[in-house]
Amino acid sequence: MGYKISGYIQRFLNFIISFFLIVIFIIAAAYALFVLNDNHRVYSAAENVQEDMLKLKPDKERPDFSKLLSINPDVCAWITMDGTHIDFPVLQGETNLTYINRDVYGEFALAGSIFLDSQNAKDFSDSYHLLYGHHMDSGNMFGDLDLYKKKAFFKKNDTGTLLLPDRVYRLKVAAVLITGVSDDHIFQLRNWPKTWKEGQLDYIRSHALFAREDVLDDLEKCEHPQVVALTTCTSEFTDARTVVLAQMIPEKDADREE
Repeated sequence: MGYKISGYIQRFLNFIISFFLIVIFIIAAAYALFVLNDNHRVYSAAENVQEDMLKLKPDKERPDFSKLLSINPDVCAWITMDGTHIDFPVLQGETNLTYINRDVYGEFALAGSIFLDSQNAKDFSDSYHLLYGHHMDSGNMFGDLDLYKKKAFFKKNDTGTLLLPDRVYRLKVAAVLITGVSDDHIFQLRNWPKTWKEGQLDYIRSHALFAREDVLDDLEKCEHPQVVALTTCTSEFTDARTVVLAQMIPEKDADREE
C-alpha cells in the first residue's frame, strides 16, 4: 500500500513539474514572438519614415528645405553616405535627448532620428560637427557605419554628401575609429577649436582602425578645415562607439579640385 501511495505521489510530482515546464516554455515562446514582433515594428516604422523623407530629399543642385522645414523646423541638413543606407535628414534639438527617441515628425520612435550635437552651430559653420544615430541591425539609421570597419569596404567607399539649405558639402571619409563614449578627443567639442589640427590629427592617425592619409594630409594643409563625425553604438566593449570622420569640402572647392 505504501509503495502505491509513493508511486501516486511521484507521478503527481512529475505531472506538476511537467506542467510548469510547459507553462514556462509557452511564456518564453510568447515573449520571443513579442520581441520579434516589436523589433519588426520598430524597424518597419524607421523604414517607413525614411521612405517618406526620401520623397522630400532636397535636390543637390538647388537644395530646397521648405517642405522638410514645414514638417519640422529643427531639420538643419541632409546627409548621404555613398554605398550605405545612410540617407537621412539631420535634426538638432534643444538637447541631445530631444531626438534620441523621436522621429522627424516629433513622434515617439525607438529608432529616433539622426541629430546634430546640440552644442554645434545649426548652420554647420563650426570646424567639427558631431552627428548621432542609433545602431540598427537592418542597417537603418547609423547601423551601416559597421561597414566602414571592413577594410575592403573602407577602401572602396569614401564619399558622401551633406546638403544644407544654403550650400552643399562633398564628404571625403578620413578615418574610422572604435572608441569609448568618454573619449574627449571625439565627444568634447571644446577640443575642436579652429586651431584643432595638430593634436587631433595626431590622435586620429594613432587611434584609427583605418585611415586615409591623403585626406588627413588635405585637412592638415587646409587653412580652415571642417570635419563631420558620424557616431553610433557598437559591441566591441562596454560603451563602445563606432566613429566615422569625414572631411567637409564646399561643393565649389570640390569642383575646382577636379
